[in-house]
Amino acid sequence: MISHSTMFNPAHGDRHPAMNDRTGNGISAPSDPPLTLETFLPWRLSMCAQLVSLALAKVHADRHQLGPPEWRVLVILAQFGNMTAKAVGARAQMHKTKVSRAVAVLEKRKLVTRRSNSADLREAFLSLTPAGRCAYDELAPGALEFADRLIAAIDPADRDALLRILERLSQRSVEIAADIANGSPAR
Repeated sequence: MISHSTMFNPAHGDRHPAMNDRTGNGISAPSDPPLTLETFLPWRLSMCAQLVSLALAKVHADRHQLGPPEWRVLVILAQFGNMTAKAVGARAQMHKTKVSRAVAVLEKRKLVTRRSNSADLREAFLSLTPAGRCAYDELAPGALEFADRLIAAIDPADRDALLRILERLSQRSVEIAADIANGSPAR
């Protein structure tokens, strides 16, 4: 089995030829491919986010059987109060179908309630029920402890820089996506 540290660390070189074998028949890929996942920043960020999300899911999965989408909706409603599903999706960067499924699960478990918007009957306001607030109150300390354990991997002197870098990469991604949507070529 490939360990995460070997799989994601380009310093290990080609320890796992199958990862670079495009044909599956043991013939090696070109020695200097122009794009390798191990050094491709978007892929590295995505893999890191997935690993963090999977680990964090263990914090809240056992007690409340909440997946990451349900957990995000619960936390957003706890933080911001009544919101539409569209607003939750925008805040969480989640597609509307994923938000809808998460809300359905939370409603079925009586953690979230929906109230019609009298100004626009096509949408509803979501809010936590008392049971939803209780679930949040139980989950939050474990999530905060997880975050503390995670950030402990970063030298205290580097933590502010990490947060600035993440903010810059997020902003730059929004700018690039807008450029592409407006017809500017990806560069």
